[in-house]
Amino acid sequence: MPLKIPEGLVVSVSGFRGRVGDPLTPELVCALAAAFGASLRAAAGDGTLIIGRDSRTSGAMLSMSAASGLLSVGCDVVDLGIVATPTLMLEVERSGALGGIQVTASHNPAEWNALKLAAPEGTFLDADTMAAFLRFATEEDPKRAAWDDLGSLMTDHGAAERHLESVLELPLVDVEAIRSREFKVALDCVRGAGATIMPALLEALGCRVVGIHTDMDGHFPRDPEPTAENLQELGQLVRQEGADLGLAVDPDVDRLSLVNERGEPVGEDLTLALAAAVVLRRTPGVVVTNLSTSQVVEDVARAHDSRVIRSSVGEINVARRMQSEGAVIGGEGNGGVIFPRLHYTRDAPVGVALILQLLVDEGASLSEAVAQWPSYVIVKRKVDFPRDVLAEAYDVLEERLEGEEVNREDGLRLYWSSRRAWLHVRPSGTEPIVRLIAEALTRGEAEELIESAASVLTGLV
Repeated sequence: MPLKIPEGLVVSVSGFRGRVGDPLTPELVCALAAAFGASLRAAAGDGTLIIGRDSRTSGAMLSMSAASGLLSVGCDVVDLGIVATPTLMLEVERSGALGGIQVTASHNPAEWNALKLAAPEGTFLDADTMAAFLRFATEEDPKRAAWDDLGSLMTDHGAAERHLESVLELPLVDVEAIRSREFKVALDCVRGAGATIMPALLEALGCRVVGIHTDMDGHFPRDPEPTAENLQELGQLVRQEGADLGLAVDPDVDRLSLVNERGEPVGEDLTLALAAAVVLRRTPGVVVTNLSTSQVVEDVARAHDSRVIRSSVGEINVARRMQSEGAVIGGEGNGGVIFPRLHYTRDAPVGVALILQLLVDEGASLSEAVAQWPSYVIVKRKVDFPRDVLAEAYDVLEERLEGEEVNREDGLRLYWSSRRAWLHVRPSGTEPIVRLIAEALTRGEAEELIESAASVLTGLV
């Protein structure tokens, strides 16, 4: 029978996300996967789907449930085991698969999990494709295969190595020059899937690696989102070991955050800006990022006779705009770097290679590389606010705060070019909350923008 989406399941272009057990059960995952496989077969015929997962304790259970659903509708399945999300995306694209499913809730706490759905091109489903799939899932009853027409199940444990080799083969990554620097790198994998590729990549680039939380057991030792406030232990490791820099990834390894040689987090927005500097120095062109990313990316682009185009928040929204604009690099201010020479997916291993290349190019430390660019302060807050009142809230915010530039492509973004400040208000795609994000030259001004917006929202409920 057609699928009923349970209350509490977060549905977005990146897939389906929820707390394990309620509402995300093995039965629900099996049904979602069956519907996904059936919809792909209806559109493209027989074929294979690729499955992977991060290290969460629920990952094995839910990936087996997803595989069962796919097999039940006649899809062949290749299980990669624990891999980074960009590893799975690259494998889907290169293998010619019908699509893929990555079982991961990315930066969410350990009690969450999710299904990230991959299109044949190795990207997330775009809004139109996701809408079409939801209609299929909620209106159609997937036909189950007969006993002698079920899909086959195979395992493949070589995807991470192939991904690593692809990063090392990128033309702008001077492997020998990076090796000659003999960087000492502190690494925090937060007990996620990072250990499948990050240590091996760093060692292949001649780095001496000191790591923490490289066990892949899903028992995250801290909030797994690699924001500055969550990287204090990594900063301490950098100082203790005299490392040149620290690197942190989220559980599914699509986001990269940096800590300088003094053990200070530099902010996840700097990852894309610094990576863009490497690419634009060689190939000036368009950079695409989302509406919530720091304006330091624009500073970097201007310095290289390039420009920035902004899209709605969401990896696939950035990727689609990159494709239409012919962008040379893009990504999101959460530490996600998309380099189209490899693929249109946020890829922390690619980010690592580009950051190390930057330090080689400039013969500089990370703090020196960061100091070349203006310093901004971003303040973020999550608030509970009814989504059915958001349109009214945007109108009131626009009227009262009087932004010099107004963008309603994704929530409401107000920009004041005269004071280099902006405010973005939008509903989260991964949590049932509304996000307030502001950036300015000083913390006080950014916090003032957040307080003003929060006060308006409070007055409307």
